[in-house]
Amino acid sequence: MNDHVSTHTSEDDIRNEQIQIYVNGALKPKSEATVSVYDSGFMLGDGVWEGLRLYDGHWAFLDDHMDRLFEAAKAIDLEIGLDRQGVIDALEATRAANDMTTDAHARLMVTRGPKTRPFQHPSLSQQGPTMVIIMEHSKPKIPRPIHLATVPHIRGLPMTQDPKLNSHSKLNCILACIAAEKAGADEALMLDIHGFVNTTNACNFFIVRKGEVWTSTGDYCMNGITRQKVIDVCRADGIPVFERNYSLVDTYGADEAFLTGTFGAQTPVGAIDGRQIGSGEMGPVTKRIRSLYKDLVARDAQK
Repeated sequence: MNDHVSTHTSEDDIRNEQIQIYVNGALKPKSEATVSVYDSGFMLGDGVWEGLRLYDGHWAFLDDHMDRLFEAAKAIDLEIGLDRQGVIDALEATRAANDMTTDAHARLMVTRGPKTRPFQHPSLSQQGPTMVIIMEHSKPKIPRPIHLATVPHIRGLPMTQDPKLNSHSKLNCILACIAAEKAGADEALMLDIHGFVNTTNACNFFIVRKGEVWTSTGDYCMNGITRQKVIDVCRADGIPVFERNYSLVDTYGADEAFLTGTFGAQTPVGAIDGRQIGSGEMGPVTKRIRSLYKDLVARDAQK
């Protein structure tokens, strides 16, 4: 479609041409921020990452992001090389170097590091990890609700690649996104192994039916921090919220649908598989959740 948007569409910002990028303890200009062609992340997608959002000088839900990063590193037997405070210090050093105070997004990546030979075995990564932090001025600019298309690519079983893991290897989700674009949509709606609605290629997915908020069981989707915060604010504010199995039939008949993620917070969905969802615009429950989430971010900054 000629008016393509995504959940990560943002305003152009010329300042991003002059950013400093953290690479293994050094801050480098964008044009000089490189890693080895032998790096495990480049060669094999062997690494984990976090996306973080800066609001008014505060990294939203920083403790949750650090918990997830270190749990993911442990899961893939990757030694980050810094303790928790060391990672936070690196993040803050990058923020200070770029003089960023709000409306900034960080992608913090850790790979198993350069390999001695271009093969798979992790023992070939002998030089220690690679850590990169890309931090950009980034203000969401999504001009209309997102259009989704259901794709054949699924979020699979934990014994293949656990879909909860925020890993560098994203090919399954990229192929899903390509399939959705070929179908004329913005992004992909992915099912789980049982055929229930699960997630999109980039974000967690929610619907609203008769005042109730539904999302997947969580068994086959990314363990999204924003996803959990939405569930939390719904429960705290008396909005009925359910983690459950539901089908495309349930989804097509929803009054509202929205996506959650660190970058866009809550992004409305206007159509799925050519079917308009509700009014096709952001609905009242989504607006309410957006407001509650914004208040939660503000409270988190006061801690």
